[in-house]
Amino acid sequence: MDLKLQDKVALVTGGTKGIGRAIAERLIRAGATVVVCARTPAAIPGAETIEADVADESQVKTMFATILREHGGMDILVNNAGVGLFSKLSELTPAAWHKVIDTNLSGVYYCCHHGLPLIHARGGGFIVNISSLAARNPFAGGAAYNASKFGLNGMTEAMMLDHRYENVRVCTIMPGSVSTEFGRAGKADWKIQPEDVAEAVAMVLAMPERTLISRVEIRPSKPPK
Repeated sequence: MDLKLQDKVALVTGGTKGIGRAIAERLIRAGATVVVCARTPAAIPGAETIEADVADESQVKTMFATILREHGGMDILVNNAGVGLFSKLSELTPAAWHKVIDTNLSGVYYCCHHGLPLIHARGGGFIVNISSLAARNPFAGGAAYNASKFGLNGMTEAMMLDHRYENVRVCTIMPGSVSTEFGRAGKADWKIQPEDVAEAVAMVLAMPERTLISRVEIRPSKPPK
């Protein structure tokens, strides 16, 4: 994918490991100035790192104030930060519920709400929200996670309609089983690799300005039978 992002500023949340890190590295290779945020920062060659918990609106506001001060705006926002806590509903504690919803759904809202003015300051850009096939396929033990991703898809599609005439293109990417430490199943060779999700992001960003890819679903090609 011939993606050229020189002079573009990108933020990747949850960008220090797994899918987020792969996306950050892909954008760096395309020439973007990349900022990553995480609750536990880790160095990524070629990227700037900000310690921030997207579930905390005050930290999100501070993060975007820093980006605006240092870069004058932002062209690309990739909302990737997420958590997964799994149990049947009767055993799902209010604290666990809020941790998942506050990060996976409210955290994306905070980043989009406070990030859109920075995108407008640059004349437009992209918002890519990393959702999940769990946004369409409920599973036992997934009450909080499913709810967060169903909500994320609805919010993202509404946001796309709200801002499409402001030169802001909004996309949802919905991976299935990805080979990371996230979730319950861990790594496996048959799963999607984080780099594959990063290439999907690159595909979305490389489209001509007249075209919007609004949703991408990604599945392992040969899952276990």
